[in-house]
Amino acid sequence: MKPETFARDPLEFSSRRSPVYGRGGMVAASQPLAAAAGTQILAQGGTAADAAVAVAAALNVTEPTSTGLGGDCFALYYSAATGEVSALNGSGRAPAALTLERLRREGLGEALPPMHPYTITVPGACAGWCDLAARFGRLPLGDILAPAIELAEGGFPVAPVTSYFWQRAADGQLARALNGRELTLDGRGPRPGEIFRNPGLGQTLRRIAAGGAAAFYQGDIAAAIAATVAEAGGCLSLADLATHASTWEQPISVEYRGHRVWECPPNGQGLAALLALNILRQFDLSALPPLSVERLHLQIEAMRLAFADAFYYIADPAFCPAPLAGLLSAEYGRERAALIDPRRTRLNVAHGTPPAVSDTVYFCVVDGAGNACSFINSNYMGFGTGIVPHGWGFSLQNRGHNFSLDPQHPNALAPGKRPYHTIIPGLITRADGSLYGPFGVMGGFMQPQGHLQTAISLLDDGWDPQAALDLPRFCIEPAVEGGRVALEAGIPEAVAAALVDLGQPVHLVSGWGRALFGRGQIIVRDPATGVLCGGSDPRADGCARVI
Repeated sequence: MKPETFARDPLEFSSRRSPVYGRGGMVAASQPLAAAAGTQILAQGGTAADAAVAVAAALNVTEPTSTGLGGDCFALYYSAATGEVSALNGSGRAPAALTLERLRREGLGEALPPMHPYTITVPGACAGWCDLAARFGRLPLGDILAPAIELAEGGFPVAPVTSYFWQRAADGQLARALNGRELTLDGRGPRPGEIFRNPGLGQTLRRIAAGGAAAFYQGDIAAAIAATVAEAGGCLSLADLATHASTWEQPISVEYRGHRVWECPPNGQGLAALLALNILRQFDLSALPPLSVERLHLQIEAMRLAFADAFYYIADPAFCPAPLAGLLSAEYGRERAALIDPRRTRLNVAHGTPPAVSDTVYFCVVDGAGNACSFINSNYMGFGTGIVPHGWGFSLQNRGHNFSLDPQHPNALAPGKRPYHTIIPGLITRADGSLYGPFGVMGGFMQPQGHLQTAISLLDDGWDPQAALDLPRFCIEPAVEGGRVALEAGIPEAVAAALVDLGQPVHLVSGWGRALFGRGQIIVRDPATGVLCGGSDPRADGCARVI
């Protein structure tokens, strides 16, 4: 059997999953071994924060096709003791030496190739892990990282979906990138069930376990990152790494169907999901069947309007703050909703002017005390740049590709600036402030669209987490001219045809193409009994686990 072939396509799924129930704590993740790492930490008395870091580290080992220490992270944390939601921004900044002028001098002023070494921003994940554990955790960092270290050094059997994307990257992205072959088996990706060991990553994690974030951003690891980037032709420096810090932010939210939906603020694109929900508050979606023409049209149009604002306003708030209060106001939601015509598609959507008002892993954890963590970690495009600091077992992200090269745009590239970020965790609370649950859908610009669709299934339809994740999805493809909309296999062809009649440029997607629709996880907590109900996306290798 050739490495790139399988007995069946795992994304041509027809099987079903039941939602998972438990009380002592739950982890929902895209990889079973990573979920097991999280439940192991919960069983040791760790909090949701401790378990989240353990899962993030384990996913770095078992799913490097999507995440790693060379990338960034964001988290939302719900404290059961206070009822407060905190937002962690673990994204990195552009190198101090990288300017628009430099790009123009080198002939890159119009477009920066997606995996160019100039797209490497400071990896924020390690600092994010350490800051989350320090603020909300209970266990020593060495205990938290122990499961991931064991997986890296002892090896693990590769899961089918991960194997597929690893093999693709080995033939392309990793084959072309400096030191990329270090994350392959003699130049190829591991087959499903094949054991992969990463002793370099094990050593990296051991250094972090002993020395915290300083062990990553200073010393040998930092020197290797800077030297490798320089060799590849980039400009990320030791000083850029040494001065990095994650930040705690005030989360943003909107009221929706008697609940409050929370997202991290810009530079993340969670704002896009909230803008769409704020628009759809004006419509009675529960009166429309989930896969009906009428509901899908409303959702797609609301998402178009949301993206128009998101692509204009989302940027690093330290450089260009967005008018969040106005954008999320009920008045602005009504104004944008009035632009939706139920009988035709509006393809050319411009950003509005709000009133003045004072390839990624996603997982979630709820512990036995009712604390919750919604967490996302990403290299951006698969292995990111695919560039590997020699001997340390992880690749460097290409998040800087999301900067605008238009000097007048709020998201324009600038030294020390954070780019527009696609990765977003979500969380929902009830009207009384109690936890409803963490949720999220990974996958580039699909993420706010996945948040929108799963939130509607949960809050408009009252579905359980697994049912919400199983429902076929749509995805507006922002990078495709004309605002093309992908419809997942399972949406009736008659519905697709009716959407075309409304002017929607839709096409049906099946098989491995279903990866376009993201991979999500959801945990919902019953406030009366403490019972947890979790689901994991059938488009991934993962599961929900309880202790």
